[in-house]
Amino acid sequence: MQTLPYGAWPSPIDAALAAAHDGHPEYVGFVGDEAWWTEPRPEEGGRRTLVRRHADGREESVLPAPWNVRSRVIEYGGRPWGGAVVDGRTVVVFTHFADQRLYRWEPGSEPRPLTPVSAVGGGLRWAEPQMPAGRGEVWCVLEEFTGEGPGNVRRVLAAVPLDGSAAEDRGAVRELTDDRHRFVTGPRLSPDGRRAAWLAWDHPRMPWDGTELIVADVHADGTLHGACPVAGGPEESIAQADWSADGALLYASDRSGWWNLYRDGTPLAPREEEFGGALWKLGHRWFAPLDSGLIAVVHGRGATVLGILDPESGEVVDAAGPWTEFAPTLAVHGDRVLAVGASPRSAYEVVELDTGTGRARVVGAAHSDAVDPVHYPEPQIRAFTGPDGRDIHAHVYPPHNPACVAPGDRPAPYVVWVHGGPTGRSPLVLDLEIAYFTSRGIGVAEVNYGGSTGYGRAYRNRLREQWGVVDVEDCAAVALALAEEGTADRDRLAIRGGSAGGWTAAASLAVTDVYACATIVYPVLDLTGWASGETHDFESRYLESLVGAFTEVPARYAERSPVEHADRITAPFLLLQGLDDVICPPAQCERLLARMAGRRVPHAYIAFEGEGHGFRRADTMVRALEAELSLYAQVFGLSVPGIPTLELAK
Repeated sequence: MQTLPYGAWPSPIDAALAAAHDGHPEYVGFVGDEAWWTEPRPEEGGRRTLVRRHADGREESVLPAPWNVRSRVIEYGGRPWGGAVVDGRTVVVFTHFADQRLYRWEPGSEPRPLTPVSAVGGGLRWAEPQMPAGRGEVWCVLEEFTGEGPGNVRRVLAAVPLDGSAAEDRGAVRELTDDRHRFVTGPRLSPDGRRAAWLAWDHPRMPWDGTELIVADVHADGTLHGACPVAGGPEESIAQADWSADGALLYASDRSGWWNLYRDGTPLAPREEEFGGALWKLGHRWFAPLDSGLIAVVHGRGATVLGILDPESGEVVDAAGPWTEFAPTLAVHGDRVLAVGASPRSAYEVVELDTGTGRARVVGAAHSDAVDPVHYPEPQIRAFTGPDGRDIHAHVYPPHNPACVAPGDRPAPYVVWVHGGPTGRSPLVLDLEIAYFTSRGIGVAEVNYGGSTGYGRAYRNRLREQWGVVDVEDCAAVALALAEEGTADRDRLAIRGGSAGGWTAAASLAVTDVYACATIVYPVLDLTGWASGETHDFESRYLESLVGAFTEVPARYAERSPVEHADRITAPFLLLQGLDDVICPPAQCERLLARMAGRRVPHAYIAFEGEGHGFRRADTMVRALEAELSLYAQVFGLSVPGIPTLELAK
């Protein structure tokens, strides 16, 4: 055991290792008896591949580079693939990121396009593809740009011929619905194929604010008739809908204050926990009905687990195993349930639960320890008290290295991590980016501030018209509480976040003196610009609930924007930005930098070509992590060996 100052602890977890393990499997599904899913490839330019698990357990990446299975619908994307066994052959359809066309692939052949390219605006984009039996079509969500602006867009449910006849002919795509609603999700067909259910919502609501569940009859010719809303509304969020094996309509609604499951309007397991979540990506699934009548569910309060719900008794039996957090993706086939689970000691992996035996096992993307797990952080689940006595949920990761201890003369430096969204949540799972810091002697505190999902609608609604207030206050309360109890060094506190978390980090520098520095990643910085056409359509009216209607409270937009208060920022900061980001564009960063000019505040700006909203390339992540660590080393006075020095301009 060595006694070394915080920051000087030698660690086997370098930035390249952390980058190589960034991302996790998503969008699980069955094609026949086989399990399939998507996986990230940071070392291959950040593309996502499609993985097939053969009957013998062998995993195969079926699409080599440069194929990139990822949809840009609503920019955050949605389920990009679907598969079925058609006439005894495996057939998969997927969206390719580069051109957003829908492609058909079969083993032994090259992908063939099913949809055309559009030169208008953002083009034609597709999500949630599925192949209804016997129809020879792919049913999915179509996002179609009608002009150059981000708001010149329409979204409908559509049917694409599986034979490729629409590959050069937009007119061959059959629209299943009109575009009366701004946003729609993919249809779910009843077991007899006679009814379809989907979700819809309109500006200014976000899907966690209020959605409508719509049901229509499906005629023999595949047309939809008599569409009408059956649940939901402006203040009721339906997160997901599906059909039970006997044709009952199932959905997750937060009408009680929590996303609970309902069957034809009757609650199945009423309790103060979530059976749904924020629909940031089309195709998220928190429940999946089995043929037996049971329902696989991802549920919990804060952390989520995989369980099986008996709709007759309301009893939920959770799967045994080491996983303490499950992602919102599920698939079922017979008695088998496919999910993606993780824990503080393991990254996300594909898990299969046999409901007949109750056995759960890893079947794909299995976690393997890249370093001795004694170097992993040992997190604490904490609740802190914020202004007005409100609870604040957080995960605290103290510095941890099995070979090192710090001198006892002062507490550890800490970085507050702020999740994006802001309607998101930081899951308690193994993250080598966190371990990158904790194994060197820098603590991390993830704050699930008011507005986060997982704790009920009232907790989520704390952020209504309070963005830049409640989030900033809650993060500061956690940081100061850690300092007051002697866990963190009051003079060596930092804050970091991306997207909405970048907003909170920047706003915290402008309105508090809590932090010695900040790392601000692809942030929102100028509310007026963001509300005036500088972002994508999905979130273009989000500020009406987060801040207030611009026409009614324009001064509030300026009052809270960090770019308007650059003169108040005195702490050093690092700004990281993707140049292809259409959600939080580089113009926001450039505006702040222009107003910081001549103020002699140490800062650095690194912009990455080819990166959008969320870094995906290994080399980008390595540079970003090393730059962040160098910032803390310089500001906190740490001696951190082996990293390039970040040049801070003034």
